[in-house]
Amino acid sequence: MRTTVLILAAGLLCAITGRAQTPDPLPSSPIPAPATAPGAPAQPAPPVAPAPGQPSVPIEDKRIFGVLPNNRTTEGSIPFAPITAKQKITIAVKDSFDYPVYPTAGLFAVLYQLENQNPSFGQGMEGYAKRFATAYGDQMIGNMMTEGFFPAIFHQDPRYFRVAEGSKLHRTRLALQQIIICKNDSGHRTFNFSEWGGNAFATAIGNAYYPDTRDASDNLEKWLIAVATDSFSNILKEFWPDVKHHFQKHKQDQDPLVSTGHY
Repeated sequence: MRTTVLILAAGLLCAITGRAQTPDPLPSSPIPAPATAPGAPAQPAPPVAPAPGQPSVPIEDKRIFGVLPNNRTTEGSIPFAPITAKQKITIAVKDSFDYPVYPTAGLFAVLYQLENQNPSFGQGMEGYAKRFATAYGDQMIGNMMTEGFFPAIFHQDPRYFRVAEGSKLHRTRLALQQIIICKNDSGHRTFNFSEWGGNAFATAIGNAYYPDTRDASDNLEKWLIAVATDSFSNILKEFWPDVKHHFQKHKQDQDPLVSTGHY
């Protein structure tokens, strides 16, 4: 039961921790306006069009619901371009110190306090402070391992490549599949060692500050919770644009002025 509760809580609360960064949209080359004769009325500039051979790249929201970090999502339909090891580390650092990580750690600390996990931490403010610090440590170390160091060392791409097309079941399946299979820096598919190995390494490090939960079953539980959290995060990233579109359409239907642009 505790495992089920923690997995659900992890999915709902720690999806905040994002993971990875969307590359900047490809630059587009503006078409120069034709020259006009002196005294002739100025002609409006033609619309900016993508340069030949460059696809139109949708810009992903950086915040889901205006809060949850969404830095790692990129559209799977655009041509693959690898990111450098420095970019991977930068992504991990940003996710590890983004402000929503702290209230998330606070909520986990409340859950752990209620369940009296690691009884040697005690109760009261002292116990809560220890649980907050360790909950934050779990997120920070997990991010650095799975998004930064392991992808850099093993030349794997930590980004989430959004499917965007097909049935909901198909998209959900592919979102979860990216937890197992990822792209390497060459664009080829490979086992996602960064996800599984990075979370396993982070769990092992946690033994240094979890005095009461160091046996094999405890470590297995924490490892699987971390992977389940990332799985939920992938699903959230996949369907967030659909949810946003639904709310925008509903708002337009409720307020005709929004859809027509007249106020």
